[in-house]
Amino acid sequence: MHTAPELPTLAGVQHRFVNLPGLRMHVAEAGSGDPLLLLHGFPQHWWAWRKVIPALAAHYRVICPDLRGAGWTDAPPDGYTSDQLVADITALLDALHLEKVDILGYDWGGLVGYRLCLAHPHRVGRFVNLATPHPYPELHLRALLYIWRIWPMFAIAVPGLGPWLLRRGRLPRWLMSSDTCDPSVYSRADLDVFVSPLTDPARARAGSALYRHFILREAKRSGAGAYHDLRLQTPTLSLYGTVLYGNDDPTRHHPQILDGSEAYVDDLTFEHVPGTGYYIAEERPDVVISRTLEFLSAR
Repeated sequence: MHTAPELPTLAGVQHRFVNLPGLRMHVAEAGSGDPLLLLHGFPQHWWAWRKVIPALAAHYRVICPDLRGAGWTDAPPDGYTSDQLVADITALLDALHLEKVDILGYDWGGLVGYRLCLAHPHRVGRFVNLATPHPYPELHLRALLYIWRIWPMFAIAVPGLGPWLLRRGRLPRWLMSSDTCDPSVYSRADLDVFVSPLTDPARARAGSALYRHFILREAKRSGAGAYHDLRLQTPTLSLYGTVLYGNDDPTRHHPQILDGSEAYVDDLTFEHVPGTGYYIAEERPDVVISRTLEFLSAR
């Protein structure tokens, strides 16, 4: 039987396990006040927010769940679909007796955040996402130039191969280090905290299923216009870095890969964070903190 790694500690953070329908979810919490839900990316968990939790918790009740299959939350063999992942979050909000929350999310946590805004707009006040594609992408030939950057997504999604790659640990370590402008933002201990849960075969299989049934499938659905009949009503701020999206055209407010949303949103703002990679909260927590606080207070 696989033994779960020890939870890392952060001053002011308390931990609990919440029983949801078919899932026992680990939640890290800090602060008090209006609720702010932080949804992590891959291959990470609540520890991804360690650099922003203290400052945000000075103003909000910060709630950082480990999403299905990640960290110290259960890793069942199924449920890694858009509908179920959104249902997990609504069930968590119900269990915590929260009618509405603001959300800060990135990577697949940002995707879940977008889907929650579309499916249950009354439950989200404001949404800040980091490096997460919106649901209305406009396809450009230039976007093909970025395909080579996301080859790990396809490898991880392959049954058998994906779990093997995740359990070995080298690929998830490389993902976090290569998608930053400054790999030194991660200590060896931090990388160990992120990678060690993936040595559990169930969690490695969960990571592969996540890419196969949610991340890649949602990219295909969004590209095919599946969400054009759903309007994004939630005020949204999208922060993006340089490594994946680039921003080398000074005449553009954002790169073409982020185009296409104008006809489907009420209030979506893009902001480039220079000199950062994909994991913006790791490289520029100061920007994430300041812009999140400013955006959430401007209601």
